[in-house]
Amino acid sequence: MMEKTVLINCSPKKRLSVSGFIMKCQGLMIRGQKEYFQLRTPADRKPILNALKDAGKVVFVTPLYVDSVPSHVLPFMKEMEEFCIENGLKLKVYVIANNGFIEGKQNEPLMQAMENFCARAGLTWCGGIGIGGGVMLNVERIMIAVMFGLMLLNMGLRAVQGGNVLELVRSFGFSLLQLLVLCCGIIAYALRLAVHINKGTDAGKWYTRIMVPSFIFILFADIFFVIISFFQGGIFRGWFSRFQPDAKCKIITR
Repeated sequence: MMEKTVLINCSPKKRLSVSGFIMKCQGLMIRGQKEYFQLRTPADRKPILNALKDAGKVVFVTPLYVDSVPSHVLPFMKEMEEFCIENGLKLKVYVIANNGFIEGKQNEPLMQAMENFCARAGLTWCGGIGIGGGVMLNVERIMIAVMFGLMLLNMGLRAVQGGNVLELVRSFGFSLLQLLVLCCGIIAYALRLAVHINKGTDAGKWYTRIMVPSFIFILFADIFFVIISFFQGGIFRGWFSRFQPDAKCKIITR
């Protein structure tokens, strides 16, 4: 019987989380019993810790924030360290890190932090992958959803008119293949990592990126963030947000 695998999405985002998307995709490649969790608030910690009691492997899927894990993950890591020591857990830990920079190697400091965490908690560090250009994964999945919706709409119109719908399917398939090629490095390393997770072996540390030239990546990333910022409060994030500072807050000037 294979050991249970616990997958943890460490992104603080409620929607359009690249880490959550990667976690679900990676989970499809992992055999045996799996449990998925999102770590956002202190209330999320206890259910995750309870799930670790009968698990053999844990996969942290996390964004890179200031060269490390997000700040809300640090208290959980402290609790998990104490919990694992008290309960004698010997988990195998894997990490999938993604960042908004183009190079996956930017995740190296985070990987080192997680390796040190494993050493302190008495867990087995099994490595993982660092992904660069994570924001492009969001852009791609939005593009795929839009293209799929347009294909279905056009298929309906052509069916009514008696046209050839297979041409639309071929066109969508070709466009999908082009987008997947841009992710070929990420897909290959994710498959490789899944093999090691299924076997419970050390995967080592590997870094990859979205296969897009840097100048194109920056352009698409800027457009994506402007659009997201517009829907989350303003053209420039926070300028027109509904958030109001607490009345008790004081501005100190010198």
